Amino acid sequence: MVTKRWTAKGTHKGEFMGVPASGNRIDVNGISINRIQDGKLAETWGVMDTFTLMSQIGAVPAPG
Repeated sequence: MVTKRWTAKGTHKGEFMGVPASGNRIDVNGISINRIQDGKLAETWGVMDTFTLMSQIGAVPAPG
């Protein structure tokens, strides 16, 4: 098993999940877990903080 924590950063320049481009900067975290078998990637699971992403592009109100 290999676990990776990652961060994606960028600018919302195009439509995403029905939300038109906002021009907002985004900074989103996630985790990926990979199962390696015989030296090859056999399975992968992942999650990302979609709520924070949607808040940053203006699709939902920011908390607080």
